[in-house]
Amino acid sequence: MTTPSIEILRFNTCGSVDDGKSTLIGRLLYDSKSLMEDQLEALQRSADLTGGGQINLANITDGLRAEREQGITIDVAYRYFATPRRRFIVADTPGHVQYTRNMVTGASTANLSVVLVDARQGVTEQTRRHACIAALLGIPHIVFAVNKMDLVDWSEARFLEIRAEIEAFLPKLDAFRDVKFIPISALHGDNVVDPSRNTPWYEGPTLLRHLETVHIASDWNLTQLRFPVQWINRPHRPTDPKLHDFRGFSGQLAGGIVRVGQQVLVLPSGWKTTVREIWTPEGIEPEAFCPQSITLVLEHDLDISRGDMIVDPDQLPGMNTDVLARICWMHTKPLVPGRKFLLKHTTQTVQAVVSSIEHRLDIATFEPQPAPAELQLNDIGEVRIRTSRPLIYDGYHTNRMTGSFILIEPGTNATVAAGMLRPPLEPAKLEYTDFVI
Repeated sequence: MTTPSIEILRFNTCGSVDDGKSTLIGRLLYDSKSLMEDQLEALQRSADLTGGGQINLANITDGLRAEREQGITIDVAYRYFATPRRRFIVADTPGHVQYTRNMVTGASTANLSVVLVDARQGVTEQTRRHACIAALLGIPHIVFAVNKMDLVDWSEARFLEIRAEIEAFLPKLDAFRDVKFIPISALHGDNVVDPSRNTPWYEGPTLLRHLETVHIASDWNLTQLRFPVQWINRPHRPTDPKLHDFRGFSGQLAGGIVRVGQQVLVLPSGWKTTVREIWTPEGIEPEAFCPQSITLVLEHDLDISRGDMIVDPDQLPGMNTDVLARICWMHTKPLVPGRKFLLKHTTQTVQAVVSSIEHRLDIATFEPQPAPAELQLNDIGEVRIRTSRPLIYDGYHTNRMTGSFILIEPGTNATVAAGMLRPPLEPAKLEYTDFVI
C-alpha cells in the first residue's frame, strides 16, 4: 500500500522595508522546529543575539553579508520546511521598491502570498504595489499579516482600521479567490504558530494553521489539456526490445489530464492522433495530470519538435503572432516601442518586438495611464508584442504556465521583463506557419 503524497504549498512574503518578512519566516521555521541543530548553533556563533537575548530570526533567511550589515533583504531567499499536514516552499522577497523585480521572481510560482503590514505605518505604497503584483501574477490566495501588533498595544481598532483600508482597494484588483487578515507579532511569535493570549478579540486561525489548511488542490487548470513538448525522447538501446525504437515526447503537463486512448491535436501542425502510452517516473500509467512531468508515446509517427504543444482538439488555446500582455519591466534601461527581444514562452524561444505600449498602471490609484512614452524599472504596463512564430497560449488567469513569458535582451541575455498574456480573442487557426518581424 502506497503512502499518499503530502501537498506542497508554495508561498512568498512581501511588504515594505522593515515590516518583518525575514523575521516572520525565521519564526515559522523556529517555532515549527524545522531548523537543524547546526543552523541554531550557527546563529549563536555569528553573534545573532539582540539586546533582549533573543535570536535574530531574520538572519535565517538574510544570508548575504550586505543584507546582514544593512538589516534589509536584497535577494530572494528560499526555505523549505514541513509539518505533518503539508510541505512548504517559502520565498522571502525584498521590500525595497528598487528590488520589485526580485519580488516578481519569488512570487511567480506561489500559490499564496503573505503581505506584511506594519501596524504602526499602516498601508503604504509598497503594500499596494505588492498586492497589485500578486493579483497580476494570478496568485489565488493572499494573507495580509498585520505585524508588530505589540507596538500598538494589541489594538483591535488599529487592526480593523488597516483591514478596512485594504478592503477598500481590493475590489479594483478583482483577482483573489480568498483573502485573510491575521494580527501577528513575528518577533514574539504571537499568532504565527501558536495562538496569542494578547488578541482575545481575534477568533481566526494562526498563520501556520491557515497555511496548512488553505485549499490549493483546485489551483491548477485540470480542464484544458496543455502539453508543451520539451524534448524528443530517443533512448537508442538496441539491447532492450522495449526501447529499441522508442520515440516519446517529454515535458511537463501545463494543464489538464491526459489518458491512454485519448485523441489529441498537435499545434501548430494540426495533426491528430491518440495517446498510446504515458510514462512517468513511477512507470507506465493510464493517466497523468498537471503539473506532472511525463513522456507521451503517440499512435502515429508525427513530425513533432520542441516548442510544439499537444492539446485537446475540443478545447483549443489561442495561436497568434500578435499578442497583448501585461509586463513588469525589470531593466534599468527604459522600454520604448520598437525594441526587439527574445521571448521565452513554455518550451520555445522566438524573436519578438514590442510594437506599442498601451498603458502604464498607476500603483496609487490602480488606474491605467494611456500611451506612455516608455516603461521604466519596476513599472507595470500593458504592451502589444509581435513574434516571429505564433505563440500557442492561454490567458494568464486561465493557465499561469501557458499564459506567462519572459523577455530577454539578445546582446546580454538579461531577463528584462516578466509578462502575463491577455486571453486570446479566438481559438487557434491552423493556417499559421512562420512569420518575420
